[in-house]
Amino acid sequence: MASLKTLRIRINSVKSTQKITSAMKMVAASKLRRAQFQAEAARPYAVRMERMLASLGASAANSPTAPRLLVGTGGDKVHLLVAVTGDRGLAGAFNSNIGRMTRNLARKLESEGKTVKILTVGRKGRDYLKREMASRLVGEVNFVGRKSINFADAQDIASRITAMLDAGEFDVCTVVYNRFQSVIAQVPTELRLVPAPLPEGEAAQTGGMYEFEPDEETILAKLLPQNLAIQVYRALLENSAGFFGSQMTAMDNATRNAGDMIKRLSQNYNRARQANITRELIEIISGAEAL
Repeated sequence: MASLKTLRIRINSVKSTQKITSAMKMVAASKLRRAQFQAEAARPYAVRMERMLASLGASAANSPTAPRLLVGTGGDKVHLLVAVTGDRGLAGAFNSNIGRMTRNLARKLESEGKTVKILTVGRKGRDYLKREMASRLVGEVNFVGRKSINFADAQDIASRITAMLDAGEFDVCTVVYNRFQSVIAQVPTELRLVPAPLPEGEAAQTGGMYEFEPDEETILAKLLPQNLAIQVYRALLENSAGFFGSQMTAMDNATRNAGDMIKRLSQNYNRARQANITRELIEIISGAEAL
């Protein structure tokens, strides 16, 4: 059995850790409120943007001059995966879920004869994928030291994707991120960015007939870059809310576990202390009887 001094040191150490995890839980909870509000507020706009793009793009997709952001390059050989994770850890399996999903998707595409390139958004995603897929990494974006993410950050990422598309570096682009569902549930999600998802078959014919002024291609030239930035921004906000939710849950579990460990260590300490007292009493009684 460990000595009383060793047990006291361990108890004090676990208590200090418990204070840290409890404080981190409170910080994550306070940041979660704002992040959740932003993510939920962005959803309706992003969904309506998709609907408008579908309405416009359905008629323009067959045009030989259709924008690349709408129809892609016409090929399906090179895939760009944008993996969105957090910049920090201590959030349970939040970051590893995206890393694992991106890795599995990359392996699936490569088994089909495709070429895969990966752009990481978030330091933890880079660290995870660098171990097994360093050769596929083509860039990294992180927000270390930033208090919040704004739309300009999403525009920068969207501009980078557009530049790579114009340079012919990929044919299809997919973003992988955690969609915020609740504090205890974040859903790893794939969202295709390029070519833009459009309704197919009968779904393409269900919309009403509209006349656009100016023409569809002029509107699409403005709308497509904006839609790309909006979808990236949506992924960033959903991921941010999911991170704080996952971190709050992880820190709550860690605080509870620290409490259980303190309880067990305290019991061991009391037993050891009682054993020492009993032994000392037996030694005193035995010595008195010997006299």
